[in-house]
Amino acid sequence: MSHALPTATFRDGYTVPALGLGTWHMGERRSEKAGEVRALQAGIDCGMTLIDTAEMYANGGAEEVTGEAISGRRDEVFLVSKVLPSNASRHGTIAACEASLKRLGTDHIDLYLLHWPGRHPLNGTVEAFEELREAGKIRRWGVSNFDTLAMRQLSALPGGAGCAANQVLYNLSTRGIEFDLLPWMGENAMPLMAYSPLDEGRLLRHPGLGKLAKRLGLPPAQLALAFLLSRDNVIAIPKSSSPDRVAENRAAADISLSGDQLAELNQIFPPPRSREPLQMI
Repeated sequence: MSHALPTATFRDGYTVPALGLGTWHMGERRSEKAGEVRALQAGIDCGMTLIDTAEMYANGGAEEVTGEAISGRRDEVFLVSKVLPSNASRHGTIAACEASLKRLGTDHIDLYLLHWPGRHPLNGTVEAFEELREAGKIRRWGVSNFDTLAMRQLSALPGGAGCAANQVLYNLSTRGIEFDLLPWMGENAMPLMAYSPLDEGRLLRHPGLGKLAKRLGLPPAQLALAFLLSRDNVIAIPKSSSPDRVAENRAAADISLSGDQLAELNQIFPPPRSREPLQMI
C-alpha cells in the first residue's frame, strides 16, 4: 500500500510533492518522445505532480515533451522551468519566459528559475521575475546552482527576498551543501530542489549502496531517493523515460529509514566536515 507523498512547503504556504519528475535529456530524440510523454503521465498518475524542465534541455525540446504530457491536465501539475543565464537580462528574461510558455502550452509557470549565475546583473533578472509574477505569467521565482554566498547576495538585493527556491546538485555522493547551504535554506524556510538525485545513475553502481540496499531488500535507487526524502523541505526530481522506473521511484516515498540505517549511509557516504565549493553538472 502506497503512503501519501511527503511534501515541501514554500514560504507562501504552498505545498508540493517532495518527489517530482525531471526532464533533463528528454526531447533529444524524436523517436523517444512518445515514451517520454508516457513516463511523465505515469508520474502524474501516481502523484509525482511536480515537473522540472528548462529552456536549455534539448533547446526547448524537453519543454515540448512536458507540454504534451500535461495537455488537458495542467491544473494537476506544479510546473518548474528555467531561463538560461545568457538570456537573463531584464528584457531577455521576459522574452525567454514567453517562449517557454508557448512550448509548454500554458499561460503560467508555477516556479521559474535562473539556471545558474551569469553575466547579466542579477537585479535586472529579479526585476524581470517580479514583472512576470505581477503579470501572472509566473507564480513564483527562484534560482539554481547558487551557493550560500550567492544566496546571501541575492537576498540583499531589492526584491531578492522574493526568491522561493534554489535547485542544486544533491545526492548521497554529493553532500557538500549539507554543511552550510542546506542549513541556510532551512533557516530561511526555502525548499531546496535536488537535481541528479541518483548522480546520473552512478549511484546505482556504487558497491556500498548496493550492498546495503540488498540487505534491506530494496533497489539502490529507492534507497538513494529515500535518503533525500528524509531531509526536511528537500524536493528530489529523478528523471526516467520508463513508466516502470517511475513507479519504482515513487515507491521510495513508502520507505522510512531508521536512525541506524541513516548512520550506515553516513558511513558509506560521509557528510561534509567543512565548507566545500558548490558542485554542478
